[in-house]
Amino acid sequence: MSKVKVARKSTRIDMTAMSDVTVLLLTFFMLTSTFVKKEPVQVTTPASVSEIKIPETNILAILIDPAGKVFMSMDKQGDMVETLTKVGKDYGVTFTAEEIQKFKVSSTFGVPIKKMKDYLALKATDQDKVLATLGIPTDSLDNQFKSWVKNARATNPDFRIAIKADAKTPYKVIKDVMTSLQDLRENRYNLITSLKNETANK
Repeated sequence: MSKVKVARKSTRIDMTAMSDVTVLLLTFFMLTSTFVKKEPVQVTTPASVSEIKIPETNILAILIDPAGKVFMSMDKQGDMVETLTKVGKDYGVTFTAEEIQKFKVSSTFGVPIKKMKDYLALKATDQDKVLATLGIPTDSLDNQFKSWVKNARATNPDFRIAIKADAKTPYKVIKDVMTSLQDLRENRYNLITSLKNETANK
């Protein structure tokens, strides 16, 4: 008895539909995602159970590292340029168009205003190395932090202040920052924390 030959079928799978879905998903995630700003220092925030979401626009962020150095960032380049110009005017420093261009594309800043021109003259890679060693002065003799906040508020009255400090930052530094804000009558601000896992504490 002769064997029955089974017709071979093609194993080729049309992947066109899969490719279309992949491209659509990739486009969706690119358009809806928000980019995290590069920060000059690593900060481990304290944990809390609060789940209040901070707005994504009109944010004046204050970053405080474990050593107590203070950095700031704004979400709009126009606000950064105008604030820099006003702070420079307070301290008698004038910036060129090239320096302003470099400043407005920086994600985070924290340099004494007298050293700002030297800082902006550096290459981007060198700026990252230097920035982490500086910080905005907050001491009582030269509190440039207050000038930045005051001029930022004058530039954009809708700014929401958000403080992000490391869990190991000395209390005195946090107190000095909050006292400076109170001196400017900035009594409303958000503290950025990480979400605490309640089940782990039970």
